Amino acid sequence: MITGRTRLVAHLGWPTESFKAPMIYNPWFAAHGVDAVVVPMGVKAPDYPDFFRALFRLTNIHGALITMPHKVTTLALVDEVTPTARIAGAMNAVLKRADGTLLGDMFDGAGFVRGAQRKGARIQGARALVVGSGGVGSAIAASLAAAGLAELGLFDMASASAEALADRLREHDPALTVTTGSRDPAGWDMVVNATPLGMKPDDPLPFDPTRLAPTTFVGEVVMKEEFTPLLRAAQEIGCTVQVGTDMLFEMIPAYLEFFGFGTSDPEELRRLATIMY
Repeated sequence: MITGRTRLVAHLGWPTESFKAPMIYNPWFAAHGVDAVVVPMGVKAPDYPDFFRALFRLTNIHGALITMPHKVTTLALVDEVTPTARIAGAMNAVLKRADGTLLGDMFDGAGFVRGAQRKGARIQGARALVVGSGGVGSAIAASLAAAGLAELGLFDMASASAEALADRLREHDPALTVTTGSRDPAGWDMVVNATPLGMKPDDPLPFDPTRLAPTTFVGEVVMKEEFTPLLRAAQEIGCTVQVGTDMLFEMIPAYLEFFGFGTSDPEELRRLATIMY
């Protein structure tokens, strides 16, 4: 039940058809008696800055979840960002504080790493390739580096994005080996698709899965379907995989705490969720 006291959490991105967060948050709110609601709002990039500023003039807006393609743009629209968001160069959560100022944070990377570790992936001392250096890819790269990687490969079709991310990571952790320019998955312990490729039926694969070894851990951020063509190809080779929604379930407890709604765990969230593909 939405009332006049309901706190609004906007889910900002485009397109909205693949959004899964409302089907996780809203059942949890209902089960815990939290008078809040997550509302998908489709906003294209040219309209986003003006819409964002107008949205946060609402008196009953509590915060926002930020997804593609707005995670980088939002950095310039808030009053303060956490160190995590600054290193990633992107954010996926905005909180409107009591004084009206906006705080931005980033949870994508932490969610991905926790999910991978829960599945037994070795990160300390490992070598990982992240394909895609936008908001989510930057966050995953930063969190993998913080978890103790020995070497990190970065690739983006916009090479400047990968190089800028590499520079931020090297500045933060001079001991980390960072390479750019190749999306060949051969020889890596972990390979992550952090691009939107897989959201459309005719999308090409983000990299050549035939180059994967069966021992490679393959992660995905696309949530259009549970097992994307890339993940199905990786499974046929024998790889352990992580679906896009795994990252979501792992990061939502941190989101709930950030927004002041309490906390949960992935198991409870999965039990209550009403996800549809």
